[in-house]
Amino acid sequence: MRRVGAVMGAVAVAVVLMASARNDFALGRNIEVLINMMRELHVLYVDETDPAELMKNAAEGMTSTLDPYTAYMPEKEVAEFEMMTTGKYGGVGSLIRQKGDYVRFAEPYKGRPADRAGIKIGDRILEIDGVSAKGMTVDQVSNRLKGDPETEVRLKVARLVDDSVMNLTLRRERISISGVQYAGWLNDSIGYIAHADFSEGCAADLRRELMKMRETGRLRGLVLDYRGNGGGIVQEAVEILSMFLPKGTKVLEMKGRTEEMSHVYRTDKEPIDVQLPIVVLTNSGSASAAEIVAGALQDMDRAVLMGRRTFGKGLVQSTRSVGYGDYLKVTTAKYYMPSGRCIQAIDYAHRNDDGSVDYVPDSLIREFATRGGRKVYDGGGVMPDVVREAEYATRFVLTLYAEGHIEDYADDYAKAHDAQLQTMDPATFSISDADFEQFVEMMRDRKTSYRSQSSQYADVVRRAAEQERHDSTVLADIRRLERALEGDMESNLRRHRAELMDAINTQIILRYCYSEGVSIYNLQDDRDAAAAVELLGNMAEYQRILREQDTARQHKRDE
Repeated sequence: MRRVGAVMGAVAVAVVLMASARNDFALGRNIEVLINMMRELHVLYVDETDPAELMKNAAEGMTSTLDPYTAYMPEKEVAEFEMMTTGKYGGVGSLIRQKGDYVRFAEPYKGRPADRAGIKIGDRILEIDGVSAKGMTVDQVSNRLKGDPETEVRLKVARLVDDSVMNLTLRRERISISGVQYAGWLNDSIGYIAHADFSEGCAADLRRELMKMRETGRLRGLVLDYRGNGGGIVQEAVEILSMFLPKGTKVLEMKGRTEEMSHVYRTDKEPIDVQLPIVVLTNSGSASAAEIVAGALQDMDRAVLMGRRTFGKGLVQSTRSVGYGDYLKVTTAKYYMPSGRCIQAIDYAHRNDDGSVDYVPDSLIREFATRGGRKVYDGGGVMPDVVREAEYATRFVLTLYAEGHIEDYADDYAKAHDAQLQTMDPATFSISDADFEQFVEMMRDRKTSYRSQSSQYADVVRRAAEQERHDSTVLADIRRLERALEGDMESNLRRHRAELMDAINTQIILRYCYSEGVSIYNLQDDRDAAAAVELLGNMAEYQRILREQDTARQHKRDE
């Protein structure tokens, strides 16, 4: 029997080797075909071709049927990718935007070169190093503002508030954008940290803010806000988990096709506090590393999750050099929570006949257990322990914002009230009813692309009725319905008055109190944050959830 087993084992090894050889041959054959195709196209195609463009198109074709995260990055895109993942770049420290013939400063970061030079939101860039910036695009201006740290850039800038011209020389710095957007207090004992992304160093920033809170002696509970956090560097997530879980706790496992791409992550530092009550806020914009922190804290019964189901990105990417400064960002593994669940929501491995992909079907969703035995599930993001309904921004307000009308009014308001706004309190600031009437007046002569969804449906009905040749009376009724559903500009403005005032207030506060001020303003009417404070004030309910409450197996996809 041993000889038979040995022979069968040898046969199995031979089969594996033969399959591997066939795969290697197929890979080599197709690489050769690709190279030959590019050469023939470059030499023979009737019009001149660009080899770099051919390569980019071929790469996009190769990755298009995999997942949206696997992508080819030419050398010129690598620096931008590095900035997105690390949050660091050499520059003057400001967002910029196009408006008319000029690019304007959209958000100077507090304490950075542009801010220190007195630049404000809305200031126009007239010249860069003696060259007129009129007609330049955002990309062209951005490329000129960025550069090696300690180098200088000369700017001529027209101020928004009075049109005076400033000639400035700014010394570029290594700009590091903190992943911690805001940290403060929700009441006299509940701390709050808004974590925007997982860029390099964000864990250290979060640790620093947490330690400040502990030093006051007031901290009795903590709200970690991961709403809208799209993730980033996995190691930063592990560092954050190390603050709240015992050293050596398994918090994540990556499983890839190779040993190199598989790894178990454990907390490797002494925690700051393993008893502090925590509520984690999530929504459908919480993804990747944000889901790792939220899911691991849930699996370890260490925090109550509140809000909406997370995005469901359980895929891990690595960057691989492919030569000449180009890189491939490729999905190399899936990650699994401490309970063993993978929260990937979309099944990219199995496509429909038309090439589309679907969410993991309900029939394949599996049950797992937290450390204390509560039921949690895979296949669709992280479900919160306490589900709260989403609050949506209306399409009308989003349209006005996207088209720049709200920014235009904020610019006008800043011009008219600059002196008073210098000492504003973001927690209490609001434009007045009279100010809103000025906004309505501004909008009277403006056109927008907005059409309500109900009006669009009525338009479909009208066109169908026309094709079916209904009589004029029916068509006239449908047109009257369209007009009634659409409403005129003024009626829409008044219908959405509260939301529009919030949007305007936010834009004005950003100009004088930075993103921190916006966070302070938004927290005044944040229902999720208020619910978190209420729960942290009821320890019996908090402990009951962590002790016995299962998450829902299914929940509608919101947002």
